[in-house]
Amino acid sequence: MPKTGTRKLLKHIRNKLIENNIKMGRDALFDLLRSYGMFVKRTKRFHITTDSKHFFYKSPNLLKELELTHAEQVFVSDITYIKIDGGHAYLALVTDPYSKKIMGWKLDNNMRVALVKEALLMAHKNCIHHHKNIIHHSDRGIQYCCPDFSEFAQNKGFILSTTQQYDPYENAVAERINGILKYEFGLKNTIKNIEIAQKMVKQAVEIYNNERLHWSLDLKTPQEVHEKYNQQPYKSYAKKAA
Repeated sequence: MPKTGTRKLLKHIRNKLIENNIKMGRDALFDLLRSYGMFVKRTKRFHITTDSKHFFYKSPNLLKELELTHAEQVFVSDITYIKIDGGHAYLALVTDPYSKKIMGWKLDNNMRVALVKEALLMAHKNCIHHHKNIIHHSDRGIQYCCPDFSEFAQNKGFILSTTQQYDPYENAVAERINGILKYEFGLKNTIKNIEIAQKMVKQAVEIYNNERLHWSLDLKTPQEVHEKYNQQPYKSYAKKAA
């Protein structure tokens, strides 16, 4: 995880520092990383993956006043792009905003509705708490609003919710996870082909779910929080998105 923040890095290496009798706190580690030019640089997003100019039904935003209380209460979905030699591939992700665990994903060389359906199918298969209904929240992209996807999701027991404006905070968790995978796990770089990209995404998701610490989860991993179901009320998605 080469893009790990300094405070998280300190938690990861604290035991090794103690074993080697190295006394180093947060400020000292900041100074050390700064002296070697190792701070993470900010980057911008340029490629647009949402086409909301369509006439399909757009579901209401069910997360606006919702308090998240447990895992598998809500899934949020989004599509991002992966640069490969000669063009782009597209990555659809489904995330549980309570635990921040990536529940499903699909990478392909197009943005047809099958891309988001297969990501959601993986997420559904990976459920461990077996709720009858889960809210599925996404932007107003045509892939998520077309009848093909709507019927598929509803037949799996999902209750559909979509953003109402162009404000990224209406789908903030999904946008954030996209950025983490791309900028912390090297997926923003141009990859030779889609086969290599598939392997990189799979590895990134496994590390993200099982090893990456989150401040919003009290420095726990998504997998740890997801398994415990509702140990405590973590930061509300609804309040952040309001």
